[in-house]
Amino acid sequence: QVQLVESGGGLVQAGGSLILSCAASGGTFSSYVVGWFRQAPGKDRELVAALNWSDLTTYTANFLEGRVALSRNSAKNTVYLQMHSLKPEDTAVYFCGANLFPGVTTATVIDPNEYAYWGQGTQVTVSS
Repeated sequence: QVQLVESGGGLVQAGGSLILSCAASGGTFSSYVVGWFRQAPGKDRELVAALNWSDLTTYTANFLEGRVALSRNSAKNTVYLQMHSLKPEDTAVYFCGANLFPGVTTATVIDPNEYAYWGQGTQVTVSS
């Protein structure tokens, strides 16, 4: 059973950048879809971006298009979320989720209920 640990959150000024890391332990990300989600107070958890480890397909929320990028380090079993041009409305707890999807579709990738494994989350606060 894979365990996920996020890191890299913090306080950043509007317009700044952050790189979040999601590291797997107890297993590898091989064949997994790894998704970054965020949840602001009083709001639902929503997809930021996801990576299909098998074929490197990425999925990015439309409202973040052009401001985020995913990358991976296979040797470290780590997925990175790079965010730039951050806005105060990007303030949220960012979670890393993973699952083995029998069939990968956009509908399943964007749904947090489809993910079996979650990290503890990392807080991102963007000041104006």
